[in-house]
Amino acid sequence: MSEKSMHHPLLALDHASYHYAGRDLTVLDDCSIALGSGKVGLIGPNGSGKTTLLQCLMGILRPHKGVLRFKGEVVASKESLRIMRRHVGFVFQQADDQLFSPTVLEDVAFGPLNLGLTPQEAQAAARNTLASLGLDGYEDRVCHRLSGGEKRLVALATVLAMTPELLLLDEPTNDLDPAMRKRIIHIVNELPLAMLIVSHDWDFLSRTVFSCLAMEDGRLRPVPMAVLHSHRHGEAGAVGDGDGDPHRPHLHGGRSITREQGEPVPPE
Repeated sequence: MSEKSMHHPLLALDHASYHYAGRDLTVLDDCSIALGSGKVGLIGPNGSGKTTLLQCLMGILRPHKGVLRFKGEVVASKESLRIMRRHVGFVFQQADDQLFSPTVLEDVAFGPLNLGLTPQEAQAAARNTLASLGLDGYEDRVCHRLSGGEKRLVALATVLAMTPELLLLDEPTNDLDPAMRKRIIHIVNELPLAMLIVSHDWDFLSRTVFSCLAMEDGRLRPVPMAVLHSHRHGEAGAVGDGDGDPHRPHLHGGRSITREQGEPVPPE
């Protein structure tokens, strides 16, 4: 590791702007974010640019303005992108977009094989990762026959098997039943990795992250941790995930509450 990389965040997007062809809307507008220490949440209405931000962080999209940096170095070439992706893992919102091999073991071993491990080493890494997630005995299971929650765990295993330093998670609890959601909370809290977690599940974030950002009008702003609460009432027009459902977690407009930094709320 160079001396320069030791004084920079692992991954950073500097003053990034992005717009899609044929659309007047600027999805990202001078966005800057630095990652590599702790677990960070990201909230915002549907269509606010959260997934676009993740794709720019992974180099899937290239911002029209601004730069992506890995350990202080600009990620511009195919080689620099390959090196960055060796250390940064991305878990898609839809597990079916990430799983493609016939069996669980083959899918989880695929990444380690691409890193240069022998087939025996890759399988050992895959088995160890599956065991760490409580998926012993899943090795020969057919991926497309797994439940939605099981697919979500296997997709996470495919990334963890490559031993990343940073995880980007897109809606990790979406459509999960309460038992699997609780399991994901436990796993996230136990993993000693830096993370950026995009989620509409504010209660989940309150139990897992140490800080939070909101995406609004293509820009990022900090959110006090105390507003990541979940409750149910009949108040209309709640501001949260943008779907107008007052029974979803939301932020009360104009309210500013701060909480002293500390441990995330433990799972029930």
